[in-house]
Amino acid sequence: MNMCEVYAVATQKGGCSKTTSSVNLGIGLARKGYKVLMIDSDPQGSLSSCLGVEEPDSLEVTLATVMGNEMNEEPYDASTLGILHHEEGVDFLPCNIELSGMELSLISTWSRETMLSRYIEKVRKYYDYIIIDCMSSLSLMTVNVFVAADKVIIPVQAAFLSVKGLEQLLKTINMVKKNLNKKLEIAGILVTMFDRRTRFAKGTAQTLRERYGDSIPIYDAVIPFSVKAAEASGRGISIYQHDPRGKVAEAYSRLTEEVADDE
Repeated sequence: MNMCEVYAVATQKGGCSKTTSSVNLGIGLARKGYKVLMIDSDPQGSLSSCLGVEEPDSLEVTLATVMGNEMNEEPYDASTLGILHHEEGVDFLPCNIELSGMELSLISTWSRETMLSRYIEKVRKYYDYIIIDCMSSLSLMTVNVFVAADKVIIPVQAAFLSVKGLEQLLKTINMVKKNLNKKLEIAGILVTMFDRRTRFAKGTAQTLRERYGDSIPIYDAVIPFSVKAAEASGRGISIYQHDPRGKVAEAYSRLTEEVADDE
């Protein structure tokens, strides 16, 4: 592939395996030979923790650092500053609570929605894919991510409230596309935490496909509910390393194939 694709992974609420999906998609692409940068844009540092950072708040250089450099127009080496390397082949830019303070500073900054995209433009030439894990709320930082992204993946738990909360997220994406980033697309909705044993989960997934299937792509890959995924995140590794022959690894492999084929 000749051009880097920037994917935002975003949800309206937590508990949808958003960060787990970001990790396993990024590492899945790296396993296929692509150069991947993952960016943690959540002040809770969830992606950083899932990639093995034990105490994200103790890190001195994070996403907040490079955002600050962009805001203040300070020179820096974007190809190396703050970027860490995970044993499974991905680079990642961690995040911690300092981003919350940075977001307050953004409010009074000129072109405040473009700070992250300025950074992305500096580093995208080094990678095939950049995966950005968003915070589970619609904030100024989330808007920054959408302005920087080419496509959005939306993990949705097979549950009524999760599907209901999708509407506001779609409105925000459409607003950004209309006013700030005309190239932004929804790559697809990803059904997660799917329990095949329950009729409710099957019914909710079917409702999702009936309501949005004609207007928004829905991935064929469906991520099953499993404690194995949570165990892998707790150990700072991917599902491919923790349970390589399990159903979750198989599902994320299918997702990776779909994303890689969507060029």
